[in-house]
Amino acid sequence: MNIIISGKNIEITEALREKVTKRVKKLEKFFNSDTEVHVTLSVQRVSQIVEITIPFNGVTLRAEDQNEDMYTSIDRAVDLIERQIRKNKTRLERRFHDNDFRVDNTKFIDDVQEETEFKVVRSKRFAVKPMDVEEAILQMNLLGHEFFMFYNADSRQVNVVYKRKDGNYGLIEPEF
Repeated sequence: MNIIISGKNIEITEALREKVTKRVKKLEKFFNSDTEVHVTLSVQRVSQIVEITIPFNGVTLRAEDQNEDMYTSIDRAVDLIERQIRKNKTRLERRFHDNDFRVDNTKFIDDVQEETEFKVVRSKRFAVKPMDVEEAILQMNLLGHEFFMFYNADSRQVNVVYKRKDGNYGLIEPEF
């Protein structure tokens, strides 16, 4: 695996680099050797944040953990990725039958129930009115939602705005 470690508001010490490398290498059993893993360590006030992103074959696994201790955040973020793999192992194996993803000889320690089917419990339709990003954020906040899908009048595409954990907002735009 190619592990790319970066930092925001933190200097990546050799000890942190070793800890990240050692923990992330445990995921190597699931992926090909040329898979890239992006690990971002950041500090915001007293919070130590670890983000792990693994893009492979059109799928992205992502985990984030926030804690007072960076080493704990590293452990928990890697555990979250492993948990995602366990929950979705059959679907991932089926989708990547050409050895890009492997769980054949892997024994999982804890007993996480694998999701065998995704169940949509509610479907909703609504009229889409063209608006700009600011109006979409306002509408999302007025509804009390965490995200809002809208037709962007500027780009003439369907976009999604969402509220981030840090209190800021994000915009998702399709790319074809």
